[in-house]
Amino acid sequence: MPQAPLSYRDAGVDIDAGDALVERIKPLAKRTMRQGVLAGLGGFGALFEVPKRYREPVLVSGTDGVGTKLRLAFEWGAHDTVGIDLVAMSVNDVLVQGAEPLFFLDYFACGKLDVDVAARVIGGIARGCEESGCALIGGETAEMPGMYPPGEYDLAGFCVGAVEKSAIVDGREIVAGDVVLGLESSGVHSNGYSLVRRIVERAGASGAGLPATLDGMAFRERVMQPTRLYVKPVLATMKDVRIKGMSHITGGGLVENIPRCLPPGLKAVLDKQSWPQPEIFAWLQREGGVAEAEMHRTFNCGIGFVVIVSEGDAARAQALLAAQGQTVHRIGRIEARQGDEAATQVI
Repeated sequence: MPQAPLSYRDAGVDIDAGDALVERIKPLAKRTMRQGVLAGLGGFGALFEVPKRYREPVLVSGTDGVGTKLRLAFEWGAHDTVGIDLVAMSVNDVLVQGAEPLFFLDYFACGKLDVDVAARVIGGIARGCEESGCALIGGETAEMPGMYPPGEYDLAGFCVGAVEKSAIVDGREIVAGDVVLGLESSGVHSNGYSLVRRIVERAGASGAGLPATLDGMAFRERVMQPTRLYVKPVLATMKDVRIKGMSHITGGGLVENIPRCLPPGLKAVLDKQSWPQPEIFAWLQREGGVAEAEMHRTFNCGIGFVVIVSEGDAARAQALLAAQGQTVHRIGRIEARQGDEAATQVI
């Protein structure tokens, strides 16, 4: 007896569901459009014209994912904000070199496409792009049966920005005596979640259980708080103050990310009493028995982005950032580094 003919849907790929998702996200992407977009969703490639105000534009690119924070999104059904994390991890990185994010592309991969879940995720991506002034001009939704368990997906994001060649921020002007300003994080952001998950599992299995709230928010909401987007406040500040160096505090925490913008022979000395520690980090440290040094090289510990300026510009930079809605602390200073001293010291 001849076997029944097979379709792509029989193999686990639903083209109609993919088409339905595209229709759902078109209005979301439309809200992110900006000057320079020549062709966006729907083509084989998206077209973007570099704004003519740039005389010598240098393109700056970044790519990242959300990491194991997604495991909690699956378990808790928290799909609305991980797209913001995805955008933030790339646009904040591009910002570090002084670049304005121009456009963003996403990659959403799953075993079986759930249009509602995918639309929630991509809705978060669109919100992140809109808040960063960055156009969501393309992406890929890959339905791959057998590659991912039911209810799971993975995300990757790609951002391209531009900076005037003469305005690239590379840290070369940093000298001893400069000031380190720390912009508060919104929470854990999107790093260290393999450790966060272990602590949550262990605390949940203990007699005390998980707290109802942290920092005045429901526990799960606090843990899943999306990464803060620093693009617009920092770009606005750069118009009036010369920022010498910047760091996005991601994996590696404060101690490993700040040195990435420092010239040889310099170190950052941070005063841990100069900014408040959010309750969520105190809870993670206590419940996990995490050493302080491990906290500083795993988590942002309340500081999500660092700006380095001269002593003479510090007060103005702090005021401008505050006017843009940021909570800013003077967290340290730049000093000469002797021999094999650590490039970041937390005292």
